[in-house]
Amino acid sequence: MTDTPNESLPELRVALFTGNYNYIKDGVALTLNRLVAFLLKRGVAVLVFAPAGAVAAFEPAGELVPVPSMAIPGRSEYRIALGFPAAARQRLAEFSPTLIHIAVPDILGYRALRYAERQGLPVVASFHTRYDTYFRFYGAGFLERIATAYLRWFYKRCRRVYPPSPSMADIIRQEGMSEHIEVWARGVDSGLFSPARRDPSWRRSLGIGADDVVINFTGRLVKEKNTDLAVRVLTLLKKRGVVFRALFAGDGPEMKAMQAALPEALFPGFLHGEELARAYASSDIFFFPSESETFGSVTLEAMASGLPAVNAMASGSNSLVVPGETGFIENPRDAGAFADRLETLANDGALRTRMGDKARQRALTFSWDAILGGLIDSYRQVLVETGHGRGA
Repeated sequence: MTDTPNESLPELRVALFTGNYNYIKDGVALTLNRLVAFLLKRGVAVLVFAPAGAVAAFEPAGELVPVPSMAIPGRSEYRIALGFPAAARQRLAEFSPTLIHIAVPDILGYRALRYAERQGLPVVASFHTRYDTYFRFYGAGFLERIATAYLRWFYKRCRRVYPPSPSMADIIRQEGMSEHIEVWARGVDSGLFSPARRDPSWRRSLGIGADDVVINFTGRLVKEKNTDLAVRVLTLLKKRGVVFRALFAGDGPEMKAMQAALPEALFPGFLHGEELARAYASSDIFFFPSESETFGSVTLEAMASGLPAVNAMASGSNSLVVPGETGFIENPRDAGAFADRLETLANDGALRTRMGDKARQRALTFSWDAILGGLIDSYRQVLVETGHGRGA
């Protein structure tokens, strides 16, 4: 079902540019596919430009125009766009967009920004990841300032910047990247991610005892998720004699090293949909020390599943976890503090239950329909402000 056309509203035709849309299932790709599906359902025309892999991870929502790309050295699961070729520009011209939405400020994003400026089209940008912070995890921290300067230049040229959390919005202002900021939060499917998905038989199939406390880490197993810290914290818990089972729901280049360091941990691989919902609900504590998150969809999913969360102090987590109520937030450099919080929760079932219930209630306040509807309203306001589209 689509909205009834309203001739007084600006015509909205969105061209979306992103670094990943469907060649790998990560939080950004899934969020953007949900957005496109919602726009199409509401009768909004959308065209997506992104790199494509040899094999798609899932069927994309809407029309995807692939652009040339190459695998990122050392991180071959991800690709980087190499440009915006003539054929793609021609398809964009035929589509005749009234709004450009850039999800990643990479080469493709830069070319899309320049195209929009030449055509006099308004540009908005969603802020998904602190890419500038990634350098510190790969021995190139000296490049972080240069990357931040580029982001500042890029986002200042956008009519709106959409961070996923109020705390990320504060950082964007503090860094001088933009003053035209509106929070585009994330929602959660609270029917799918629910404590009701807890499955004792699934736990038994993995060798988890009925009384075992499962500490769950869900996400890509990559350095920028602070996997090294996760290993140190869990190793420290073992040395303290804390009884627990660690479960890592995800995949990535750090998996082998993590398996070697934590031989008793469970690594079921990348999970999605009902399998992921079961893994969350069948765990007892969510542990996510990543400091590069701008929102943290996995944290919200875990909270909806009734888990207390122990997270690093990061822009996304700060807007989700209520310290002392739905979980704890700690300094991403302090392994001992994380171990203290996890030990407390592992030894106190009543506290886990109380915090898990509060986490579920907080997660229920994040509605996808309301959030995505608000983004459409913002799109239309940009068109009105810039004099584009019908009714402007």
